[in-house]
Amino acid sequence: MMRRIAVLDAPTNLGLRPPTSTSVPGCAKAPGALRDHDLLPRLRARDAGCVTPPRYDPGDWRPGDGVCHAREIADYSLALAERIGSIIDRGEFPVVLGGDCSVLLGSALAMHRLGEAVGGRIGLVFVDGHSDFRHPGNASYVGAAAGEDLALVTGRGQADLAALEGRRPYFRDIDVVVLGIRAQDEYRLDLQAAGITTRPVPALRAEGAARTAQWAHEQLADCAGYWVHIDVDVLDPAVMPAVDAPDPGGIAFAELEILLAGLVDTPHCLGVELTVFDPDYDPDGSYAAEIVNTVVAGLAPVTAPEAVPPRLLSARPTPSPRRAAPTDRLNSLRNAAQDESPYAASGPSTDREPSGVRVAEPSGARTAAEQAGTDAAGRLPHGGLAPATSDRLGILGPIHSPLTVVPGPARSEAGGVADPVGSGPGGVLDHSDSGGLPRHPEEGGVPGHSASDGVPAAVEREPVGPPASAGPGLLRRSSPSVSDPSDHTNADTA
Repeated sequence: MMRRIAVLDAPTNLGLRPPTSTSVPGCAKAPGALRDHDLLPRLRARDAGCVTPPRYDPGDWRPGDGVCHAREIADYSLALAERIGSIIDRGEFPVVLGGDCSVLLGSALAMHRLGEAVGGRIGLVFVDGHSDFRHPGNASYVGAAAGEDLALVTGRGQADLAALEGRRPYFRDIDVVVLGIRAQDEYRLDLQAAGITTRPVPALRAEGAARTAQWAHEQLADCAGYWVHIDVDVLDPAVMPAVDAPDPGGIAFAELEILLAGLVDTPHCLGVELTVFDPDYDPDGSYAAEIVNTVVAGLAPVTAPEAVPPRLLSARPTPSPRRAAPTDRLNSLRNAAQDESPYAASGPSTDREPSGVRVAEPSGARTAAEQAGTDAAGRLPHGGLAPATSDRLGILGPIHSPLTVVPGPARSEAGGVADPVGSGPGGVLDHSDSGGLPRHPEEGGVPGHSASDGVPAAVEREPVGPPASAGPGLLRRSSPSVSDPSDHTNADTA
């Protein structure tokens, strides 16, 4: 049984600064532009409707006033979290169409509710061209939530956004993986100091998009599941200039397609959001068409029929020190919650290696127990479940199973990449450029992406698991709100 996709529009532009004194950000038009290119029928998705945002009106906001539109964003985030929760309660896979990056606050709130309901933690894979990590601790002032969303969802910033319903943080630092930021991102050292795992574009390309997806999956092995945030400015402006803050040095459509396919090819992926595309910079709709082609191909593993027999993958032989590996996942998660409350602390987590930076295991490393198909104790692995297993448990267990994806570029003995991006068997598809670009021409552009390209046939997907549902109403339970205001603001997305 395939997982059904539900597409939810979140056309908010409240988190961006106005492009000019007489205009508003155009990303609110993105859901409509993507729908115009048959996104829903091509995904065979249910139309989950739209969460209509408040009016965009900065008024007399000035630097130092805190996050612009803070009250409106808070209200919108609560409404968006409700809708995402209802989709997951139906056993569906939410695809949220932004809008700007402030939609992450609503998604994060929904994920925190889910984590509380199951007694586990939900992680975040943050695919973005910018770290969006500006906060009062590292900037003179804040103002635009779309440039501060990662800081806010990890508990940094004013409480009326960072602590909705008294929940803070929505994601712990050690449960966040950042992919696709530029090598010289302004806040890269702050991310490192916080212990947030990152893979900038140069490392992503060196390892390949497929291996990077597997690596991100492994970093969140202690989480019950994870949410995927994708800002299309992760793409290079040479192929995607229709964003508010284009920044050279991004990835190609082909790489984003493979990365997305690898991230969603597991029942532990709970949903995806897409942000920042601005149709005002796409008058002929060509960039919208490219985005739709990429999203449809990248989400193919979600809707693939469960024709392939279940493939039981080995668990890690050494259980996490924070979690045992019992046979009953749900009971384990709830029992663990009695011993440890992962959301008790209001500040950044200190539960990490002394250096503050986690190091991934070598790609492809396997123990003898894993090769034998059992864990170190001789038990059957529980990384993949047969279809007969309860549909309520498919998303709740620790993410032990490595993804089986297309290998990235081959590496030479000297450590360099022997097979460049797009050159063939190395793992990334060869996509030819579709022609000249009207805006933001950059030197050293990356290849374009053909509308006919799909997920490469060599991708061997693990079976699509049971619906990602935690039971009726669990995600929409609210806690008493905290109205502790603080003077944190953010200025823009760049």
